[in-house]
Amino acid sequence: ETFALYDELGSWDKFRLLTWSKPFNYAAINNFAAAEAGGKYLLFLNNDVSMIAPDWLDELIGQCQWKENAAVGAKLYYGDGSIQHAGVIIGLGGIAGHIARLFKHDAYGYFGSLQLVRNLTAVTGACLLVKRNKFAQIGGFDEEFALAFNDVDLCLRLINKGGLIVWTPHAEAYHYESKTRGLDNTTEKRERLEREERLFASRYQGLLEAGDPNYSPNLNLTRPDFSVKL
Repeated sequence: ETFALYDELGSWDKFRLLTWSKPFNYAAINNFAAAEAGGKYLLFLNNDVSMIAPDWLDELIGQCQWKENAAVGAKLYYGDGSIQHAGVIIGLGGIAGHIARLFKHDAYGYFGSLQLVRNLTAVTGACLLVKRNKFAQIGGFDEEFALAFNDVDLCLRLINKGGLIVWTPHAEAYHYESKTRGLDNTTEKRERLEREERLFASRYQGLLEAGDPNYSPNLNLTRPDFSVKL
């Protein structure tokens, strides 16, 4: 069905189909596509994402066009409507994790944070809008992170160049996580994930020790539920 759709879209004047024939590398694939794309903004959108509201792109661009903002992430849900992504917290679960995972779709969150446009240190690359000039300034995704943490690393490098990362609850989508790529349940995939975890930990050791500046140090980093550290 996917390739039949490619054939259909191939006849559209404004549609370009790029072919990637090398081994899977999420960062490299997106860098390859970004180099071929035009426009002031780059939208990175996984093929297992289904948008909910018709104005989702307007909302992302509305936030990203502000001078200080470098990238904007969306609010994503699992198929059952529970929250899959409401922002990434550095150190959550060890390296970096999604806050409010499995919360109800309309949950209020910590001081209303799940209902508010806000700054975060990182957001997922599954649905991510980035200013093209900011993306080019940092050299795009780091291809050493072939599978994991490439989006978090990208956000951190954008921040290091003076940009801000924004999350908006008003751009909503379903994210059927790993539906097409599959789970990391083979020895090879687990080893690759562990290797990228070590790379991230070594590169951002200082940040992991200091804590995420956009998350209260009084909150637990072993749970994604805003529970107080005791």
